[in-house]
Amino acid sequence: MSATTMRAACGAALSATLLLAACSGDEQELTQWMEQQKREVKPSVQPLSPPKKFVPQAYTALTGVEPFSTQKLTVALKQEARQPNSILAAEINRRKEPLEAYPLDSMRMVGSVTRNGQQYALLRVDNLLYQVKQGDYLGQNYGKITKISETDVSLREIVQDAAGEWIERPSALQLQEKAR
Repeated sequence: MSATTMRAACGAALSATLLLAACSGDEQELTQWMEQQKREVKPSVQPLSPPKKFVPQAYTALTGVEPFSTQKLTVALKQEARQPNSILAAEINRRKEPLEAYPLDSMRMVGSVTRNGQQYALLRVDNLLYQVKQGDYLGQNYGKITKISETDVSLREIVQDAAGEWIERPSALQLQEKAR
């Protein structure tokens, strides 16, 4: 080591020793100051308010009309059907066909046949095979078959648009090839 480096190291050690010696004498003074501050300072914590008493309320809506009930929907549909220009009027007053109990996406077209010049589609619903023709109804949206071809069944459905008006909407069932 060089002499300059040696002097710098000795100076740093001497400074550290003096600092430690100075701090050791102030420790008692620091402890006394902390004790004095503890006695003088009074905390100002607001007391917690007591909890409010919970009063349970009885549920009285059981006797009211459920907003999603089929009864309420039926009443609304009948009111709509009473309007003279409603496209829904004829649909409400006719007798329902068996395939109107199933949603359209649960039906599969599995084939078609022609008998006496009349085109028929074969639909599989709940593992049962149904034969339908043009003019038959299927699906839960008043779907009426408008056309049958070898590969699809075209139909028109009656649905509500965003404004709540009843409109006709085209739809189709495509022939489903069996997976091998």
